[in-house]
Amino acid sequence: MRISDVVTSTLSDINRMPRFDLTSPPIKPKWYLQIVTWLLSFPEVLAVRPVIRRHGMEGLKGPYILLCNHNSFLDFKVAVRALFPRRATFIVAIDGFINRESLMRNVGCFGKRKFASDPRILRQIKHSLEQNRVICEIYPEARYSLVGTSSELPDSLGKMIKLLEFPVVTLISHGHHLRQPVWNLKKRKLRTSSDMTWLLDREAIRRSSMEEINVRLKEAFSYDDYRYQLENGIIIDEPFRAENLHKPLYQCPRCGKEFEMQSRGARLWCGSCGSSWEMDELGRLAGEDGNTRFPHIPDWFEWQREQVRREMEEGRYKLDLEVEVDMLPNSSGFYRLGRGRVTHRPEGFHLTGDFAGERLDVKIPVSLSFGVHIEYDYFGKGDCFSFSAKEDTYYLFPVEKPFCVTKLHFAAEELYHYSRKE
Repeated sequence: MRISDVVTSTLSDINRMPRFDLTSPPIKPKWYLQIVTWLLSFPEVLAVRPVIRRHGMEGLKGPYILLCNHNSFLDFKVAVRALFPRRATFIVAIDGFINRESLMRNVGCFGKRKFASDPRILRQIKHSLEQNRVICEIYPEARYSLVGTSSELPDSLGKMIKLLEFPVVTLISHGHHLRQPVWNLKKRKLRTSSDMTWLLDREAIRRSSMEEINVRLKEAFSYDDYRYQLENGIIIDEPFRAENLHKPLYQCPRCGKEFEMQSRGARLWCGSCGSSWEMDELGRLAGEDGNTRFPHIPDWFEWQREQVRREMEEGRYKLDLEVEVDMLPNSSGFYRLGRGRVTHRPEGFHLTGDFAGERLDVKIPVSLSFGVHIEYDYFGKGDCFSFSAKEDTYYLFPVEKPFCVTKLHFAAEELYHYSRKE
């Protein structure tokens, strides 16, 4: 089954399917498949000619944990270049295994359901480091950055590092979002750069608390591709450079209206009040009437987060949507049940549906997940969001328009922070 296929099924049929194996230990990458990995990665690496700066890497031998930021599929290919000729294992979301599970496992991949707490992953990572004796490559942000800035890291990351006591290296790449932003997958022409840093050795891990490690990680994962573009004078003159920018920037800062933003070419505008902006060749926005509130795209993005936070503080936030429900039980592909409803409240997500007499009722408490995964035009099927429960992942495609899944990105994170304070 192709990921783009819409295959209908019944809940009982899906429940009889085997679930994705999350317990088998990761396989040490086969040497001959590693050569294939190099051959597949190097053409695009040559196209962007990345500058890889290494900091304090002298003397680092043996397996270690490699933490990478996440902006596009180019991240994986540049990581292959940075590690060459060494091999690594990788944590990959379940949908990355569709139609190629055997191949993915043999090149060292092991699966996880996004934004779902799963203590089994610690054993998988430990096996990679101690038994396979290879680098374990992890993308802790667990999703592509929406506007080229750092995303939330799970608090459990510091705890994992404390328990494993293996050296930690970070690979922070710059320009990957600029080349192929998640909201518009057309590739731009530019060079990229990466900083590879030995962040923590065993002794530093032993003497640091979990909280101190998390602070170090947060500092290391501080990046901003649009600031990088401006500071380095990177010209992006493709005429489509702002197309679909209205997906991450869904709320008008002039009139405050949500889900009325539109974009085409290098322009962005509000369908409600008519305000418009142009994106220049250095990634800055300028109001076409001369009044520019947010020339820096990430500032507009974070302003929207503040609006969602204010809704929650004032008790106004609520979500009740009709959605098309797809289930992902294993690597065979997605199965569509039909239309259901999902609500999002301070308690978390609640998905319900009646499909040919079979009742679906799934609750995801806010305390169990620090975020929600969103996709823009997922393989031509539309914008969606997803979460996991037990051994299933649900991909939900909003039916009601207008709506933008980016708001859920903010809402899930802010509700999680609120629950932690409570």
